[in-house]
Amino acid sequence: MKTAAIFLATAALAAPAFAGGPVEVVPEPVIVAEPAPVVDYGGDWAGFYVGAQVGYGDLDSNGAGFDGNGAIGGVHAGYRWDLGRTVLGIEADWDKADLDLGAAGSGDSLDSIARLKLQAGYDTGRTLIYATAGAARADATIGGADLSDNGWVLGAGATYALNDQWTLGGEVMTNRFDDFDGSGVDLDATTATLRVGFRF
Repeated sequence: MKTAAIFLATAALAAPAFAGGPVEVVPEPVIVAEPAPVVDYGGDWAGFYVGAQVGYGDLDSNGAGFDGNGAIGGVHAGYRWDLGRTVLGIEADWDKADLDLGAAGSGDSLDSIARLKLQAGYDTGRTLIYATAGAARADATIGGADLSDNGWVLGAGATYALNDQWTLGGEVMTNRFDDFDGSGVDLDATTATLRVGFRF
């Protein structure tokens, strides 16, 4: 009887320990590291490109009588270095011009302009806005003679990336030729072109 009493007392004391079942282990909280912020450096403008342009030119000879306007069009090729938001480049272009100089039917005309330019631009993503400056060479026919001279060019433009390869843009430039081929005439041609390009 005494043994039974001891057993019952022991069972009564142990019952609360088994009532809750096994002790539940609480897992340590998982700490998820925040991803590093992604820095947006805009589009990728680096590499070679080629293209074509068409537009309009207006020529002023500063009162010398050789003034005119007309269509221009040609080709261009260049290379750009993408430095993040800053884009630097070099470009060569050539325009065939049909700018009459002086009276109609005189045969005087600005025939072509070739340029070698440096570019400095700002990358906004799909659009590149840039300034450009460099050297220019023009060929003209004046008084039946073929004349040519070197000058300088200054302008600005913008290019929009249609996709990874094709671009569409525009460019406005001032082309200046002082004392054209020793004639004593200063020629100032303003050109505006619409440009399409292909990037490699």
